[in-house]
Amino acid sequence: MENRQKVLQSLGLARRAGKLTTGIDLVIDQVRLGKACLVFCANDAGQSTKKKITDKCNSYNVTCSLEFTRDELSAAIGSKRSIIAVTDAGFAKKFKQLLTL
Repeated sequence: MENRQKVLQSLGLARRAGKLTTGIDLVIDQVRLGKACLVFCANDAGQSTKKKITDKCNSYNVTCSLEFTRDELSAAIGSKRSIIAVTDAGFAKKFKQLLTL
């Protein structure tokens, strides 16, 4: 449980550092361009949204985490979002280690 909190706190830090992209279309663009290192999709997002994101991540070999709810992700970054791409390799590596992805 503690690692999940660390990830959520660090997401806010990554947001302030400008290392996140949010919103489904922008995230898909980042995945296509090879700039997304890790994608968080809320586990309570719509089925079609989850499928679209996970399929895109799989085809471009990007790790996609369904670890958090929309409320947790939104609270972490300070705006209502259910899809977040981490565009910094350092942050992505830390999140993967904490969540053992």
